[in-house]
Amino acid sequence: MIVLVVIVLAAIAVAQLMRLHELSNKVTGKREEDIDLKTNNLNASLMLVFLAVFFGSLFYMTWKYGKGMLPPPASEHGLDVEWLFNINWFIVYTVFLVCNFLLFVFAFKYRWHPDRKAYWFAHDNKLELIWTAVPAGAMAIVIVLGLMTWADIMSKPSDDAVVVEIYAKQFDWTARYAGEDNKLGYSDYKLVSSDARNPNALGVITEKNINWRVVELQEKVDALRSELHNDSMATQTFSVANLYKKEKTMEKLDRIKERVFLMKDMYEGENSVDDIAADDFVSKELFLVKDQEYYFVLRSQDVIHCAYFPHFRSQMNCVPGQRTTLKFKPIYTTAEMKEITGNSKFEYILLCNKICGVSHSNMKMAVTVGTQEEFEAWRETEAGNVTPALAESEDPEVMDVKLNYFPRGGHKASHGDHGDDHGGEDTHGDEDSHEEGH
Repeated sequence: MIVLVVIVLAAIAVAQLMRLHELSNKVTGKREEDIDLKTNNLNASLMLVFLAVFFGSLFYMTWKYGKGMLPPPASEHGLDVEWLFNINWFIVYTVFLVCNFLLFVFAFKYRWHPDRKAYWFAHDNKLELIWTAVPAGAMAIVIVLGLMTWADIMSKPSDDAVVVEIYAKQFDWTARYAGEDNKLGYSDYKLVSSDARNPNALGVITEKNINWRVVELQEKVDALRSELHNDSMATQTFSVANLYKKEKTMEKLDRIKERVFLMKDMYEGENSVDDIAADDFVSKELFLVKDQEYYFVLRSQDVIHCAYFPHFRSQMNCVPGQRTTLKFKPIYTTAEMKEITGNSKFEYILLCNKICGVSHSNMKMAVTVGTQEEFEAWRETEAGNVTPALAESEDPEVMDVKLNYFPRGGHKASHGDHGDDHGGEDTHGDEDSHEEGH
């Protein structure tokens, strides 16, 4: 209460002083906009003082807090990205310093004086050319260098690049390694299942996973059909809106079930999808080998996420229904980066760089870079939390499954609807999207 009273009284005092100033100006006949030469010179001099303090604080904070930036890039193309950032910073700093220097110096140099008149002109072609050409040239340099760097980053990976899938969902990451054959098993979002009998969190395509998914969908359809039957027999009662919703859900599940079942025909003649996926393994951590190029296939189960590797200067969006890709080659192990940073607790990390929901800030994955021998040891021990990508389960009975919604023109007509993960182009225009998945 005392603080509030003091604030109110101070405001009243300031208002009264301003009123007193206005009354004194009326008595002396001085207008508020009239500034004497002494006051004007003082204000102009203060411009130079502010300039010195302004630049001094900028340089001090750059020196003091500039060390809080990221450590040196830990990937090959990260060096190019860092160089490009430095070019941008040089341009921005130069323009900032020159413009602000001229702003305050001109405010001092060309301050008002009763014996001097300002020179007025309507147009100057030379000046127009300078302030158009110089920014355009600077922007052209930034854009051209950026496009060159981006083209190199997004170019095709080398033949010995290791393929790893990064799978995003609210709010965690899963890494799926391609195994000894360096080919990822095919996947489709329609096969994603949390059924305890045959969990398939990544939607990996195998004949058993297809069969289990068909059974799971059929059970859901049968449950809905049973509820509709009970309503018709008056043993259960549902509202009209609820009945309509159940009918539409049942029809939707039937269509999905049909497309899932027809995946068997779609992959007929392929190298066995079961064999391709058999050696895949997953982990909640990511272990990379130094000087080994990696080709990441990125997918999302729910919303748009962004796989962000800050220390490798790499990031790419993870888009539901599509695959995006990213590649880089680590050049420092975790142990080496600890020495470079002088931080014994340093760890690489994978973050989500899109605001994807309430727990976005907790969406992280530990990343370790080591030698090939360390990777093999990590894979064989529990420290890596490594598990097979395919669940161990019995084959289901699917002989009695009913398909109620076959498309016109036969089974093959539905192949074009088989998931964005395989049928269409990926976000970078590669012609063979099947190989992209590998």
